Amino acid sequence: MTSLREIFGGSFDIGVALGGTLPDDYAPWERALIDAHFTAITPENCMKPAAIQPAEGVFTFAEADSLVAFAEATGKRVTAHCLIWHEACPEWFFRDGDQLASRAVVLARMEAHIATLAGRYRGRVYSWDVVNEALTDGDGYLRDTPWVRQIGDDAVVQAYRFAHTADPDVRLVYNDYNIEQPAKREKTVRLLRELSDAGVPIAAVGIQGHWRLDSVPYAQIEEAIDTFHALGLEVMFTEVDLDVVLEQEGDPYATGCPPEVLERQAAQYAALFQLFHRQREKITRVAFWGLHDGRSWLNAWPRRRTNYPLLFDRHGLPKPALAGVLATRG
Repeated sequence: MTSLREIFGGSFDIGVALGGTLPDDYAPWERALIDAHFTAITPENCMKPAAIQPAEGVFTFAEADSLVAFAEATGKRVTAHCLIWHEACPEWFFRDGDQLASRAVVLARMEAHIATLAGRYRGRVYSWDVVNEALTDGDGYLRDTPWVRQIGDDAVVQAYRFAHTADPDVRLVYNDYNIEQPAKREKTVRLLRELSDAGVPIAAVGIQGHWRLDSVPYAQIEEAIDTFHALGLEVMFTEVDLDVVLEQEGDPYATGCPPEVLERQAAQYAALFQLFHRQREKITRVAFWGLHDGRSWLNAWPRRRTNYPLLFDRHGLPKPALAGVLATRG
């Protein structure tokens, strides 16, 4: 069977988010999928702050080390995720005994965390999502997080400066969701310009791409690609999946996804990859958030349900969506 890597690898990286200890936590058939289809690997959770440094000065690198070693052994790039996030972040970063820590203390902890993590993999990873989801969804600009409250509005700029110092050659990425939408896109442009004005060598913007069946915003996606590329940046799609469970309650597809739903998903994935192929000169990576349906985070968020958001089913077999995607270059 023709692979994603064979069809698109000459245009942009095809990535996948993986979790656990590699390769031990993946069955032989799963490792065969990874090898056949993907050119880049993103750590799903093991490099987030809570996983790497659950207590001050206590670093847990086992899973991250295994992922980087696996990528190196199999000839794949590591697109690392993420240095600073307001979620999956221990409270100790922001406390000083019974009180809130000062700007100086939180800034020093940020610098130490980034220096240790990015420094450990210096020269071994292709890119870093330095700050994840810094922008508010509603009114205003920056999200109200402990990082911003206790460091100040320069918290994002400081994180990128620390990352550049820790690994001067790695590509620095800003990663967020819904930034293809006009309102949040405008905020993203403002942030990217602020980083550039501050002398931060930011290389790329990552559009997450968590979309829902029948609601993929194709026109806005294409506008966002053009907008971000016009700033001189690479465009990456970092966390792609297509949620098919549209009901707000229950588990409607617990015994299987209806063929008609899978065909709609295939057509919409095909249209998405037609867009990516058309814009391939501006895009450097398209990455799926999970290897197959059984490993998708959408089985547990925003509630437990049986979901089918990726190109391979729970047994690693190709779904109609894979055929639709591959046919966009056929």
